[in-house]
Amino acid sequence: MKVTLTIYAMGLGGAERVMSILANYWVERGWDITLIVLVDRSVPPFYQLDPRIKLQQLGIAGSSANALVASVNIWHRVRILRSAIIASQPDLVIGFMGTAGVLSLLACKNTSIPVIVSEHIYPPLSSASRIWKTLIKFTYRSADLVTVLTESALSFFPPAQGYRSIVMPNPVIVPLPEVKTERLLTSPTLIAVGRLAPQKGFDLLIQAFDRLKDKYPDWHLTILGEGASRGELEALISQSKLTDRIHLLGQVKNVNAYLYQADLFVLSSRAEGFPMGLCEAMACGLPVIATDCLSGPRELINDGVDGILVASEDVDALANGLDLLMSDPVKRQQLAQAAPQILDRFGLEQVMKIWDEAIGLVVKHR
Repeated sequence: MKVTLTIYAMGLGGAERVMSILANYWVERGWDITLIVLVDRSVPPFYQLDPRIKLQQLGIAGSSANALVASVNIWHRVRILRSAIIASQPDLVIGFMGTAGVLSLLACKNTSIPVIVSEHIYPPLSSASRIWKTLIKFTYRSADLVTVLTESALSFFPPAQGYRSIVMPNPVIVPLPEVKTERLLTSPTLIAVGRLAPQKGFDLLIQAFDRLKDKYPDWHLTILGEGASRGELEALISQSKLTDRIHLLGQVKNVNAYLYQADLFVLSSRAEGFPMGLCEAMACGLPVIATDCLSGPRELINDGVDGILVASEDVDALANGLDLLMSDPVKRQQLAQAAPQILDRFGLEQVMKIWDEAIGLVVKHR
């Protein structure tokens, strides 16, 4: 099977993480995989890719000053992408997320190449411009298949409106412990992972931790990730007089090492799609607490069994949930023992079976 995958960029992010997992899995199976990235070679992939994957970085990403310029740029990108796709001679194209999905559908128009669009954003959370939202709405109807992460997301691409859509959860893998054994975390630690952006609710987490700082003087909070909200979060940490106990470490390659050494994983998001950080924390046996935010955590956590759910955007509820688990090592151990059961539902082999069925049907019907 020859599959060409397209994506805007391969930086740090959940969809990019999933793309790397799928590409590496399929090339290991013996498939011929081409990965076309819209950004240029100056932005190398964040996640490790099998050297057998044929990586092409086209350098056609970018923003547009207005709708007219955007329209011209879109067709310029479609023309370049079409040439690259045809040259790869694929049996199938899979476009990840809105930009690559739309461009792939337009690039493959009037060809015999089937296209699957893999959507990784819960539609109401999309920050796409009006022109891109319009393009997504209309071009996705021409896709041979649209995959979404959850049942709630499926309602935005209903078959009754001409979409061929299914739920395709992200595959969860067991993060391997790092070979190095040095201690990265020397105190009891809450750990959180994600972009430093309002969506992730790290401001809420800092406020919740502030309320518990005196009760748990030995505990620290470590946040892995980078983003535009760093300045605001640093100011909040300073205001709370917690600069020695809350650590913003930026992007790190060895996330797994931190997960295995932490005591409790926290997801404080205001909204999510299918949070990979939460999934992988559970997979490696870390007790977790998450906000019951729009889309995602409730599909992953069995509340009170393999994790704890608390009200979204509620500092009191988050602080109370943290207090419950920070004070009770037995409860944390119970949750940690049950957490890896997430692999029974969303493990790599289980999800890849769904992909196999979907790809088989698309290619057969073409």
